[in-house]
Amino acid sequence: MLVSPPVQALLTRERTLLSDLQAFLELQGAPPEALAHAKEALRTLDETFLLVVVGEFNAGKSSFVNALLGAQVLPEGVTPTTDRIYVLVHGEQPGQLEPTRDPFVSRLTYPLPSLEGVALVDTPGTNAIIREHQALTEGFLPRADLVLFLTSSDRPFTESERQFLGLAARWGRSVVMVVNKADLLETPEQAAQVKEFVMTGARGVLGLNPPVALVSARREQRGGDAGFAALRALLKVRLSETERTRLKLASPLGTAAELLGGEEARAGAARQVLGEDLRVLRDLEEQREHHRGTMLGELDGQLNRVARLLSEFEIRADRFVDEQLRFSNVRGLLNGRELEERFRREAVADLPDAIDRQFGSMIDRFVEANLHFWEDVQAFLIRRQPSGEVARTRFSYDRAALLQGIAGSARDHLELTTEQELGRQLARDAEDAMKGAVGGLAGGLGIGATLGVLVGASALDFTGGILAGLTLGSLGLFVLPNKRIQAHRQLRQKVAELRVALEQIVRREYEREQERADARLRDAISPYTRFTEQEERRLAQAGTRSAELRAELDGLKREVEALGRA
Repeated sequence: MLVSPPVQALLTRERTLLSDLQAFLELQGAPPEALAHAKEALRTLDETFLLVVVGEFNAGKSSFVNALLGAQVLPEGVTPTTDRIYVLVHGEQPGQLEPTRDPFVSRLTYPLPSLEGVALVDTPGTNAIIREHQALTEGFLPRADLVLFLTSSDRPFTESERQFLGLAARWGRSVVMVVNKADLLETPEQAAQVKEFVMTGARGVLGLNPPVALVSARREQRGGDAGFAALRALLKVRLSETERTRLKLASPLGTAAELLGGEEARAGAARQVLGEDLRVLRDLEEQREHHRGTMLGELDGQLNRVARLLSEFEIRADRFVDEQLRFSNVRGLLNGRELEERFRREAVADLPDAIDRQFGSMIDRFVEANLHFWEDVQAFLIRRQPSGEVARTRFSYDRAALLQGIAGSARDHLELTTEQELGRQLARDAEDAMKGAVGGLAGGLGIGATLGVLVGASALDFTGGILAGLTLGSLGLFVLPNKRIQAHRQLRQKVAELRVALEQIVRREYEREQERADARLRDAISPYTRFTEQEERRLAQAGTRSAELRAELDGLKREVEALGRA
C-alpha cells in the first residue's frame, strides 16, 4: 500500500479513531460481536487487501474465480462445493493449504501475478441452503475491502441476494455487481434488460449506481469472454495502488460507522426503555400513595364500625344502670358478684367477639390490599422485560438483574408472607400496644378479648364504686338518683376515653404496618431507581462522546474519499 505522508497521517488518525471506538464500545457494554468487529477493523489496516467474492451457491462462484484467475484453483460442481472460506494469495507453491486461527478459514497459495498485493476470498453460498455456510460468509463480510457480488443471469438479483446486499450496504462496503452465465442470454436486448434490472435493484439497496459486469465463466474457460475482459479492466483500475489505498482506508471506516450507528441505536433504545421505566415507577409510586390514602380512608370506616359497637355497648350499659339503680332493686344491689355477672352478660354481652370480628375483617382487608399491591409490582416486572433492541448488552444484563431483584422481593413477599402470617403480625402489634395502654393484661387474648377486658374493667370501676357506697344505712331519697346520674356520667367518660385510646392505638399500629409495607416496596425498588438515574447520566455522557467520534469519523471519510482525486 502506498504510504505517502498524507496517507500515513490518515492511517495514524484512523488507528486512533478505531482504538477510541473500541474503548467507547467496551465502556458502553456493547455486545461481544460488536467488540470483535471493532478489533477486527483495527487489524484490517495492516492486512492484505481483501477482494471478497460472494453470491448464492448456484451462481457459479468457484467457476467464476477459476476463470478470473485463469487456472483451475478451486473445485467446481453442481452442489455447494465450498464449505469454508478460502483466502487465495500469491505464492510459489501451487495449491498449498495453510491453516489460520479460524478453523473455517483456509489460506491457499498459488503462483499468480494477478494476486500480488491482493487476497482473493471465495465464500460459501449466501442463500442459506446450509445455514453454517451463510453464517461464515456474513461473518467475513465486514473484513472485505472490495466485494464482487455475483448473481446469475437465469435468476438475477433474487430476494436472498437483495437481503445480503443490504448487509454489505450496512457495513459500507464498496461493491462491483457481476452477472455470471451471460451465455444463457440469447440476445443483446435480454442482456441489457438483465443488466438494467440488476443495476436498478442494487441502486435501491446501496443508494448509488455500482458497476455491473455481465460475464460467462464457461466462455472464458473455453477460449475467452468479452465480459471478463471488461471486468479485468475495471478491476485493474479499482486495484491500482492509489485506489486500493483509498478502499483499504475506507473499509474500516465503514465498519466504524456501522458499529457507532449500532451503539447509537442501542443507546436510543435504552433511553426509551429508561423513560418508560421511570414513568411506570412514577405511576407505581402514585399508586402506592393512592393505595395508602385509600387504606387510611378505609381505616376510618372500620373505626367508625368499632365506635358503633362501643355506642351500642354504651346504650346497653345506660339501660343496665337505669334498670339496676332503683329502690326496688336494693336487694340485688347488695349482691356485688351477681351484679357484676349480670353486667357482663347484659351490657358487655358479645362486645369482645364483635370487636374481634371487626378487627379480623379490618386485618383481612389490610392484608388483601397490600398483597394485591405487590401483585401489581410483579405485573410491572412482567411488562418491563428487556427488549430486543438492547438485548445482550451490559445495560440489559444490569437492568435484568435489578428487575429480577425486585421480582425476588415481590415473590418472597407473596410466598413467605401469607395473609395469616401478616394478619397475626398486625394483630400482635396492636395487642401489644393495647397492653401497654391498659397495663399488665394477660397475653394471647386477641384484640377483641383485650378490649373486652378493658371495657369490662372500665365499666366495673364505676359500678364497683357505686356499689361500695350503697349500704342500707346510707340509703336516702336522693341517693339512687344521684348515683344513677353519676354512673351515666362516668360511663360516658369511660367510653369516650376508651374510644379515643382505641382509635389512637389502632391508627398508630395500622399506619406503622402500612409504613413497613411501603418500606419493603421502597427497599425493593430503590436499587433500580438509582440504576435508572445512573444510566441516564451515563447515556448523556455517551451521547456527547458518540457525537465527537461521529464528527471525527465523518471528517476522515471525506478525506479518504478525496484521495487521488485532487
